[in-house]
Amino acid sequence: MTDDIAPFWRHIARCNDLPSPAGFEPFLIGGRQVGWVGPEVLRALTFRPADFHFDARGVSLARRLRTPHARSRALEAVVTDLVRAGLIPRPREELYDVRADPDGPSLATLDRCAVPAFGIRAEGVHVNGLVRRGDGLFLWVAVRAADKSVEPGKLDHIVAGGIPAGLGPDETLVKEAAEEASIPPALAATARKVARISYVMAWDIPGCARGMRRDTLHVYDLDLPEGFVPRPNDNEVARFELWPIEEVARAVRETDRFKFNVTLVLIDLFLRLGLIPPGRGAERLRAGLDQGG
Repeated sequence: MTDDIAPFWRHIARCNDLPSPAGFEPFLIGGRQVGWVGPEVLRALTFRPADFHFDARGVSLARRLRTPHARSRALEAVVTDLVRAGLIPRPREELYDVRADPDGPSLATLDRCAVPAFGIRAEGVHVNGLVRRGDGLFLWVAVRAADKSVEPGKLDHIVAGGIPAGLGPDETLVKEAAEEASIPPALAATARKVARISYVMAWDIPGCARGMRRDTLHVYDLDLPEGFVPRPNDNEVARFELWPIEEVARAVRETDRFKFNVTLVLIDLFLRLGLIPPGRGAERLRAGLDQGG
């Protein structure tokens, strides 16, 4: 593979297109920053002065909201306002934890639809489904359903999904593996955590308020038996295909067929496999995979 990293770096650059939070104000809960809010959402929050307070530090949930439950109720109410105003998409009916630190306690929960609007850090799991055969290394690739709201029809991992409130990465992996690919829990539990990837990108949906995606991906390798064939178990995947790893690398290098953040996880895989040769270019790619902090 060529030493030229530009064909891979373009994917990293796409996922890190917000070099500074200029134009966003800090969002705080209990005196600790948990996110960033843009001007359109800020204006909407001024109509709820009992729940949102403004000062030199930014915008904060009211101090009287001392429990995660009370904070979550206040956020749920403003999400309803934002949806009605057309500032965010309709609710996903899936709650995410809101934390000041990745390993800290949950301060509240927020519907997934509003997480970018508040610049809240979201976490997810991505699984490289690997098959080691006599004729080489292969990767199971999912084809996203045509009706997905984000990048329909693009190529994806065999298992990938956001971490819902109350669950951790390992639990989410087992849950998503069963739901998305019919992988038995005992097999899914053999996955090895191999990397963490993060990025910060602008969240721009036509007609909605500008937001900020702050995503952290927990990456796993899962060795699958040659005889195992994944089956879609929900409506998110159209089908699965088994690709030689060299073809996966070529597709990432030369095309945009894979979902935007899947490419980052695959670049990490290529680096670990030596498909991208070591050197200053590889070091730059490695550093670029964790720009979200």
